[in-house]
Amino acid sequence: MRTTTAAPLTATDAETLVLAARRAADAADVPVSITVLDAGGNLLAFRRDERAVLVSGETSTAKAYTALQLNAPTTDLVDLVKPDGPFHSLATALNKPLLFIAGGVPIHRDGQLIGALGLGGGAPEQDHTFARTALQAL
Repeated sequence: MRTTTAAPLTATDAETLVLAARRAADAADVPVSITVLDAGGNLLAFRRDERAVLVSGETSTAKAYTALQLNAPTTDLVDLVKPDGPFHSLATALNKPLLFIAGGVPIHRDGQLIGALGLGGGAPEQDHTFARTALQAL
């Protein structure tokens, strides 16, 4: 049986994502932080608009990490961790920086998970929209 391996996320890919996300956020006049992680959760790129709130750097990274670990957009996970949700304790059960707020998206190539992108600083749905827009640049 032959398996194919998707090309990994590169520094050039990460720069493309940061630029596309920044353009989307700038067009909406929303200062954000942008984090790109590779498939192993390693930081490939980070940018914080100087006007963005300081915590946005941490939230963008936690959103990217959450999207990577669960291979799902964070916007799809919000209801799962509410008090009546099936994974309500997941946010506090692990010693990991999981954040269940919209703005994190997994990155796939040839059907395989190769990394994640996270945005923080705008309203959650804005961050999600900017991230989805940036993915289209790859």
